[in-house]
Amino acid sequence: MNAKYTQAVVVHCIDFRFKKYLDDWLNGHFGDGQYDRVSLAGGVYDFETVLGQIKISHGLHMVKTVVLINHEDCGMYGPEGGEERQKADLTDVERRIKAQFPNLVVEMYYLRLDGTFEQVS
Repeated sequence: MNAKYTQAVVVHCIDFRFKKYLDDWLNGHFGDGQYDRVSLAGGVYDFETVLGQIKISHGLHMVKTVVLINHEDCGMYGPEGGEERQKADLTDVERRIKAQFPNLVVEMYYLRLDGTFEQVS
């Protein structure tokens, strides 16, 4: 099997309300489909699943960048999953990814209901 390479793996929530925003933003940043896309309920909510998908993407496609996107009003997080909690989770997941893949670039975003992407640092 020939390896095919791509720039990034993107992890985001399954919530249909954000599909158009995500499609437009991702294609603008990485080109039409030039990234691996992982859509999971809650985005980074389940770290072990997220990590497994990143390992696969890195192994098969030699990605250099991981993009993590959580969003406003996430049903998976429920009432306790406000902006502060989700941003803290993004930061924690970044730290845990970097512990296993120190050479990967990790970008984190919080997506608002109006389609605004806020970079989390």
